[in-house]
Amino acid sequence: MLALPKLKSSVIGFVLLYIAFCISYIDRAAISIALAQIGKDFNLQAADLGIVISAFFLGYAAMQVPGGWLADRIGSKFVVIGTIAMWSVFTMTTSFAWSLLSLIVIRFVFGIAEGGFPPASIKAVSESFQKDDRPKMSALLMSSNYAGSMIAPLIMAPLIIWLGWRHAFEVIGGAGIVFALFYFALVPHRAPVRDPGTATTTAAGTTAAPMRELMKNPILWQLLVVWFCLSCVNKGLDSWMPTYLLQQRGLDLKAVGLLTPIPFVLATISTAIGGWVMTTFFAEREKYLLIGSSLLTGIFLYAMYKSDTITSLIVYQSLVYFFKSFVLAAVIALPTKLLQDDQIGSGIGMVNFGGQSAGFVAPAVIGFIVTGTGSFDAAFGFLVTMTALAVIVASTINTAEPRLAPSPA
Repeated sequence: MLALPKLKSSVIGFVLLYIAFCISYIDRAAISIALAQIGKDFNLQAADLGIVISAFFLGYAAMQVPGGWLADRIGSKFVVIGTIAMWSVFTMTTSFAWSLLSLIVIRFVFGIAEGGFPPASIKAVSESFQKDDRPKMSALLMSSNYAGSMIAPLIMAPLIIWLGWRHAFEVIGGAGIVFALFYFALVPHRAPVRDPGTATTTAAGTTAAPMRELMKNPILWQLLVVWFCLSCVNKGLDSWMPTYLLQQRGLDLKAVGLLTPIPFVLATISTAIGGWVMTTFFAEREKYLLIGSSLLTGIFLYAMYKSDTITSLIVYQSLVYFFKSFVLAAVIALPTKLLQDDQIGSGIGMVNFGGQSAGFVAPAVIGFIVTGTGSFDAAFGFLVTMTALAVIVASTINTAEPRLAPSPA
């Protein structure tokens, strides 16, 4: 009887985290969908637009480790609520941009505001579920990234058409603030658990997760690099596919709004089952899941680039998203399996720093490539090269004898 309220609370918290991730991706994808109109209003080139997108990810990446560390110290609830409220405010603030510089500054601060949410959300999962369930539940939560990306064009394209891009940002920002209040009211605070085997004593006499130990662990760095490479594909396509379909393939905004969500359906499925696939079929051999998924991502990415029809392009893009999403599931689920409770937020933040750094690098690189060459051909070459690098690094990973967490004192 006593376990039922806790189980109910855990399920409610998980559902709200899932919805929050969807909202964050709607807010984030809004800029990509509105990119063409913003470019016209401000008379911007592709390189300028790439910098606007990258500015968000610079701030977002910078807050991954601090956000995870803070969630480890004070618990996830306050970090989750604070990040939702702040990113919603700066989503609304985007509508007031008046120049390229103001847009860059607003999106950079928006990234800082949202950056602590992913590690804090995985920390929340670790607070609510047993250790054996965390890889599966963490990967299932990450599927919300693609569910949100799938929903975003269906919501944002009509809003932009009906209201214009400025008012569309105001509407979705306001919705986020309302949601933060719901989360505050419905999710209880859980005090962070200190593991005596991993805690170190600071000068003030308090305990802290040993970040130095995490920084010395090779598997975290390998996961960081693998996820950076695959995130270049992820962030590059997420940011530029609407513009690519509009400019290179000659589609209109309505068609883009209908076609863009399709690949995210498969991405949602593969991420949702990725933790289960990893723990069921690749236990102690997780690197083979990373190698195979990265290799197939590169193969279908090249096929996508060479496709002659819109139908084949969307089919191959869907397969790209399907296999790259197994990488996301694995790099997020694996640390929850190997790390101690008071290290999970910091460790996830460290790995996700690599992925979100790609969000700063890839859109800007693609923007400069498109501006310099006048086409997306070399941009696809850049993305395929990143998948090859991911395969190489993944082949060096050894999780047969996990040693991420330091031994108990």
